[in-house]
Amino acid sequence: MATTLDRTAPANGAGLGARLSLTPKSSLAGQLDGAWWPRSRCLEAEPPLAAALDLRWGRITHVTVNLTHWPVIPHKVPVAGHTVHVGWFTEQYPDQMILLSCTVGRWDLLVIPPEREPAAAARLMDAAAIPGSVLTAGVLMANEAAAERDILHSRQRKTIWESEGGACLCPSGIPMRRSTALSSANS
Repeated sequence: MATTLDRTAPANGAGLGARLSLTPKSSLAGQLDGAWWPRSRCLEAEPPLAAALDLRWGRITHVTVNLTHWPVIPHKVPVAGHTVHVGWFTEQYPDQMILLSCTVGRWDLLVIPPEREPAAAARLMDAAAIPGSVLTAGVLMANEAAAERDILHSRQRKTIWESEGGACLCPSGIPMRRSTALSSANS
């Protein structure tokens, strides 16, 4: 079972912990070790991530990100009594963060954009924490984008169907199927 920390916290984020979903410690190795849903695109404002992971994985010493989603990348971020060094690689998936610890090793997290809707973020956090998954950060984000397009397309089709007379209202104003409405009118 995945460890989930503060996945549905209020949007203002003041004084709140990291929104994380992590694979179990004893699980099969996969492409990702979980997901992180930051509250902003400012790495200096996100020390709760390292503080939460220090407890589980040991002291985090280095973090790498891709430049794509981070407007400013500081060289160092202070975290509860120590400093985390931050680096960047353009070859790294834009939606992935690599964390390093001197004592335990390396972890890869899916980084969910802070503006993502809570339902989508929850789906991504669950998918990234599946033990032994071969799906990369890029594949998970592409799958979620496709699912969101499908949901939007389905809503648009329903709106068109209803606007063209696909849904009828009975005298009480409650929608019913067209065949039921026609039967009621003929009676």
